Amino acid sequence: MNHGHIDAILASLNQVILGKDHAVKLALSCLLARGHLLIEDLPGVGKTTLAHALAATLGLKFQRVQFTSDMLPADIIGVSIFDRELQRFTLHRGPVFTQLLLADEVNRASPRTQSALLEVMEEQQVSIDGETYPLTSPFFVIATQNPTHQIGTFPLPESQLDRFLMRISLGYPNTNAERALLKGDDRRQLLQQLQPVIEPATLLNLQHTVQMQTVSDALIDYVQALLSHTRHSGQFQNGLSPRAGLGLLHAAQAWSFISGRDYVMPEDVQAVLPNVIGHRLQSGRSAMQPDWVQSLVDAVAIP
Repeated sequence: MNHGHIDAILASLNQVILGKDHAVKLALSCLLARGHLLIEDLPGVGKTTLAHALAATLGLKFQRVQFTSDMLPADIIGVSIFDRELQRFTLHRGPVFTQLLLADEVNRASPRTQSALLEVMEEQQVSIDGETYPLTSPFFVIATQNPTHQIGTFPLPESQLDRFLMRISLGYPNTNAERALLKGDDRRQLLQQLQPVIEPATLLNLQHTVQMQTVSDALIDYVQALLSHTRHSGQFQNGLSPRAGLGLLHAAQAWSFISGRDYVMPEDVQAVLPNVIGHRLQSGRSAMQPDWVQSLVDAVAIP
């Protein structure tokens, strides 16, 4: 396998997002696995910058939508307007007709507007006035959201959360990274200087290669055991769905590919596990324990 592309992509991203190698690797894994990405964190830690950097590095057409409480679904998907000259309706395309859509502060919009993204994320198509319009490929949604305890936020419904393959957080930079940030160039200038490392066609080829990563029967057994434990242990309100299991497997394939292998190991599943299942599970008890992911890993033996 030629990993020159992967190394170049990671190097480009890490020029802009300092000291967050693991989060950057997770974000790239999500896109290589054909998944949508949710970035949840406090304002000002680089959520939007990461989305811009991914679009620039991967050579993707990019649209950003700032979600607000008064936004309507038509503001995202577009609207059909009657053209008097042509005597027919014409589609005024919304920002969703792109390759990478940044839904900034998605939980500041109403549930009705949030739901407008459901068909887009799952089917990669838009339905307006009975007409269906396919979106380009590749297509990703990267959504950012502030913590739900902040003023003016609407929690994302479970059906919406389930459309995101991964949820990641960036957190505060470490001391050295923050010092380099303070002394270095402005992030907006660096984003303008970023050049595409690959083209969208190359990204599609990389995604296809990820799908070809070898998955043994024993690894399938391990994933199924993890799913079964979430459903029957009584630790969670509801267990993981089959879609979550597929997402976990695809994310592990992408992680193994980025790690330089053509086969998936249990360690790959464990590496992406917190970010694939963290937004899909709710505790069946009063509160989720801080180390609940580790307790899940410890409870399920590797075949």
